[in-house]
Amino acid sequence: MTVPLRTSRLQLRAYDAAADAPFARDLYSRAEVQRWLGDGTQRVRTLAAAGQKIERWNELHGSHPVHGVWLVSTRAGEPLGTLLLKPIPDSGAATAHDIEIGWHFHPPAWGHGYATEAAHAVLAHAFAAGLTRVVAVTHPANEASQVVCLRLGMTPRGLSRAYYDAECALFERTAPAAAPSGTCGEAPLTGAASSAAATGQKGTNDHG
Repeated sequence: MTVPLRTSRLQLRAYDAAADAPFARDLYSRAEVQRWLGDGTQRVRTLAAAGQKIERWNELHGSHPVHGVWLVSTRAGEPLGTLLLKPIPDSGAATAHDIEIGWHFHPPAWGHGYATEAAHAVLAHAFAAGLTRVVAVTHPANEASQVVCLRLGMTPRGLSRAYYDAECALFERTAPAAAPSGTCGEAPLTGAASSAAATGQKGTNDHG
């Protein structure tokens, strides 16, 4: 299942195809969001398409004990964006050996540190569950998301064509020696999470 998570400002839960389709359509219909995803043309224009997108996420990742696609919202329930932890497609093959973290946020939510805060929670969840390495890829020109990667403690590995059959800026983070364990689903935050001022979208594609 997509494990519910909470931080000081945010709550993360699984998407619901019926209830959350309007937000997903709004988010993924926006050119300023889609410009960083794949070839930038896969805009979601209808409620039906948004619902199908959510159903596909839930089918692929909803029952996995660690992976997931989370709707990120404020503690008051205002939806802000999407956080993903899922297998990343290898280039040139129908395989996915590594796990990526990704985020897609609504433009009014940019610049408030939400992506960093939510991603810290998901990384803590991933490492506590036993994952040892997580990667992130961004469009080479997506500087805002590259800043988020650095604030997450990820190491830049330069440009790579290892994933998505595209050239991406690659970042990685390995598990600490002792993975943090949250209490009652409350993910621990670091100073970087609480002080981060940048957010945005990441990922050269929005597969899965």
